[in-house]
Amino acid sequence: MNPGLALLVDDEEDLRRASAQALDLAGLKVRDLGSAERALELVGYGFNGIVITDIRMPGMDGMTLMGRIHELDADIPVILVTGHGDVQLAVRAMREGAYDFIEKPFAPNHLAETAARALDWRRLLLENRILRAAAGQRDDIEQRLIGRTNAMVDLRYRVRAAGPTDADVLIVGETGVGKEVTARALHDLGPRASKPFVAINCAALPATLMESELFGHEVGAFPGAVRARFGRFEHARGGTILLDEISAMPLDLQAKLLRVIQDRAVTRLGADEAQPLDVRFIATSKADLEAEVRAGRFRADLLYRLNVITLHVPPLSARREDVPLLFLHLVNEAAARYRRDLIEVPPAIIAAIAERDWPGNVRELRNAADRFALGLGLQFEDGRPTPAEAPTRLVDRVAEFERQVIASALMAHGGSLKPVYESLGISRKTLYEKMQRYALDKRIPGPMLDQD
Repeated sequence: MNPGLALLVDDEEDLRRASAQALDLAGLKVRDLGSAERALELVGYGFNGIVITDIRMPGMDGMTLMGRIHELDADIPVILVTGHGDVQLAVRAMREGAYDFIEKPFAPNHLAETAARALDWRRLLLENRILRAAAGQRDDIEQRLIGRTNAMVDLRYRVRAAGPTDADVLIVGETGVGKEVTARALHDLGPRASKPFVAINCAALPATLMESELFGHEVGAFPGAVRARFGRFEHARGGTILLDEISAMPLDLQAKLLRVIQDRAVTRLGADEAQPLDVRFIATSKADLEAEVRAGRFRADLLYRLNVITLHVPPLSARREDVPLLFLHLVNEAAARYRRDLIEVPPAIIAAIAERDWPGNVRELRNAADRFALGLGLQFEDGRPTPAEAPTRLVDRVAEFERQVIASALMAHGGSLKPVYESLGISRKTLYEKMQRYALDKRIPGPMLDQD
């Protein structure tokens, strides 16, 4: 495995350069960045490296950056650099998943030693993931795009097929289903995985600033343009550009975007010469773009350019069988992120989760899992009891006993199903149905918590 990369994030240029030099002299591969947003373009699930970030920065601070990174991969080590008054904050961050913190002023060798340890830890973790995949356990895509339903099996198949290509992709699905997760999986599977992944939220950018933000500008291009500036497109050179919620882009900019996609070149505002642009485009939309075309709000030629490959990410309502499995994983993930002990989820709660509608999809389910992992219950808003209030009934105790017996039998027989159902005196079909109900896996006995 290649030596890992240390991303060093600090808005103070002199300190950042000095720290980068110290890491470089210690033999570590380092890249220094002036903003947290730039770091997010370079990390993802499977990122071979660590992040060292100052806590106090304008815009996105170090704590927020750590949270965003751990949403992508909870096992990426984040080292926080703190001022004297931030030590208490750093201690709280350790409880929330930081790898370590370093207080200013620090000795250069202390920074280098801490970074080296974190890089070794990350390398071992990634090697372990590879070994687990080689042993027949779930690969990275199955851990990110969880589910046993046909819709999710088909989505993973298509992601694995499209990822290694350079084709532009359109990803469609409801809010919160995991469109950006799918886009990052495509990026990580492709030849551009080591290059930037630049996510642009078209719905969040003000229309008046969108053109300058995307295309960049030259000096004097408009009042206040006192120096030239690269746009987001050029920041993604060699990598992938995610156009999130592309339907929100104004029609006049859609025409300019079409030209960029066709020519793979971008012209900054106020410039006459186009700059070559080696990128892959991925777009997402919760809106039906064909309906938007018919309504005159989206260009048909842009749609045809973007949907070389179209991936549909199903809502939870279309894969209800996956909800218990997904919730169990999210609870486990939240427990790791908040440094809590592994949490056992009673069957009654799993049943309540499975019966409930989740209009906010995975995003809403993740919030519920976070609250449960923190001991706050699920906080149902429809008058039904939360897990904290739900009575312990005999049927729940019986179900929990049954789950434990089956899990023990699976472990005793190494996951082989025939001796399990024979020893328990039930049919294979009954065993399979109970494994589904209790979210048990023949390869990893106990709740299936190893998926993402």
